[in-house]
Amino acid sequence: MVYGHQKGELMNSEKLAFDCAKLLVEKHAEDVKVFDIKELTDIADYFVIASANSQIHLKALVDELEDFLKKNSIRTYHVEGLRALKWVLVDTYTVIIHLFLPEVREYYDLESYWGDAEIYVMEG
Repeated sequence: MVYGHQKGELMNSEKLAFDCAKLLVEKHAEDVKVFDIKELTDIADYFVIASANSQIHLKALVDELEDFLKKNSIRTYHVEGLRALKWVLVDTYTVIIHLFLPEVREYYDLESYWGDAEIYVMEG
């Protein structure tokens, strides 16, 4: 599914997921993973899941993602969790980015729910 563009080029959901994951790695997010869920559900094609080391870091990661998306003319459906800053969800329709504090990520354990997905571990 194509929904955005970058420098005149169409961007697909796979490229967007991996570009967001790379950005998160560059900004020192921890345990960044990309889940290919397009064969498992129709809610999105990809999840990107990452951890921040503090609420300040979490907010900075969200700000970086929002800047990246805006710069590339990619609309977000919605962003949730900015008040509590424990689990922030950024939904771009076909890619959903989950940013967690480590203890919240461990508690909700999304990785086990989507264990049938193809998972890519991103490294810096």
